[in-house]
Amino acid sequence: MVKKSEAGDESKLLTLDYNNVTAEVVGADKGLGRTELEAMKRHLTYAQKSFLRRKAKGLYPFADLPFDAKMASLCRRLATEGRKKYDDAVVLGIGGSALGANAVFSALRPLNHNSLPDETRGWPRLRVADNIDPESFEVLLDGLDLKKTFFYVISKSGATAETMSQFMIVTEKLEKKLGRKSVKDHVLFVTDPEKGVLNKLMASSPYDFSDSLSIPPGVGGRFSVFTAVGLAPLAMVGVDVAKLLAGARAAQEDFEKPVMSNKALLFAGLNHQLRSFKNGSSLVMMPYADSLARVSDWFGQLWNESLGKAERADGGPPAGQTAIKAVGATDQHSQLQLYMEGPEDKIVCFLGVEKYRANVKIPRLFQDQPELAYLSGRGLGDLLNFERQGTARALAENRRPNMTLLCSVVSPQTVGYLLQTLMLATIVSGSLYGVDPLDQPGVELGKKFTYGLMGREGFEEMKARYDKGLKSDPRRLV
Repeated sequence: MVKKSEAGDESKLLTLDYNNVTAEVVGADKGLGRTELEAMKRHLTYAQKSFLRRKAKGLYPFADLPFDAKMASLCRRLATEGRKKYDDAVVLGIGGSALGANAVFSALRPLNHNSLPDETRGWPRLRVADNIDPESFEVLLDGLDLKKTFFYVISKSGATAETMSQFMIVTEKLEKKLGRKSVKDHVLFVTDPEKGVLNKLMASSPYDFSDSLSIPPGVGGRFSVFTAVGLAPLAMVGVDVAKLLAGARAAQEDFEKPVMSNKALLFAGLNHQLRSFKNGSSLVMMPYADSLARVSDWFGQLWNESLGKAERADGGPPAGQTAIKAVGATDQHSQLQLYMEGPEDKIVCFLGVEKYRANVKIPRLFQDQPELAYLSGRGLGDLLNFERQGTARALAENRRPNMTLLCSVVSPQTVGYLLQTLMLATIVSGSLYGVDPLDQPGVELGKKFTYGLMGREGFEEMKARYDKGLKSDPRRLV
């Protein structure tokens, strides 16, 4: 059981306000009425029982990760050692191998962490190389002192083209700069415990690679933030991973609460009902905190890749709800017009913070100007929260459903609680849609064509298929 001293009062870490998706507020044609909520409750009760049965059989190992104190302890020990040797920690990974660490890093370290002087920062900088754009990768490498840089090579299969190409480039640069024998001192593999290319390299390679951390076999990338995928680089840059896991444990235990006081179940059920019966085909995740902006990136992969499926158990049409990223208050001035008056297919989820970690006061200036006087003496946090609340109310009055996830503060506990809650909600949503939330068959075909085009052995047929599909008509090239 999570102790209060570990995670604080877990009932206050995160709240879900769904008043603005009810028929009472936005109308029966847009919102959910009492009968619909009762039906949703029955479906969620079944989904909860099904989840717990499957978890007991070991089918959802991500749900056990918050209780793995050994991995957190190991990552903290490695970070304590690495902190003395390295100025930069670089994640070579893409998708689920990068998004979780990036989201938590942005949330829990100062937003200017990487630009702080060494004596103030106290921990290595974190760089996440989550794309293979040659310009950005060259700029990243040119800015590193390789003698004081540590690389996390994160790929469960060891065959991720983007990550392995980066790894090969880095290996050559390390060898040229430091010598072959030193390469292994700057590289850690995070991969499957037994299978894959990285394990083959540890067994036999001229670089004598020997260090690795394991990704549990049943944990997919988008559910891996509480494995070594996230914990190892996060601990290296000063995130309190023990408190992060404490928050996630609180969320996992709260999942056993009754439906109507269960945030993960309700988030899944409300969005499923709105998608299935009220045309809510898109879900806008809109944090009102720059520190939580990258949570939207992480959530986008989690929600879209898990639920966007053609194969449904009931044979119904393709499932899914498109997650869209926005940031308040910035996107009040760029996207909100569409959500307020455009196609009525959007559900907005505000991600708010009750108490910000900084308190910047607006000075009492220009008191004789009514357009400015009302701002005097207030805090920027007050303004940002009132903007969130006002926007939610404006959407509701325009009969546009919206809900709010409100963090008490941005802390390791609340972030751990939030991420675990959203992962649980995603699995439950898969059950409600009748799809497998753990696979991603739709992205595999593109990978196979890439392998064929790059000349990978065994994928010659994909190159032939690609060439056969090229029926370019010059009249269509403008």
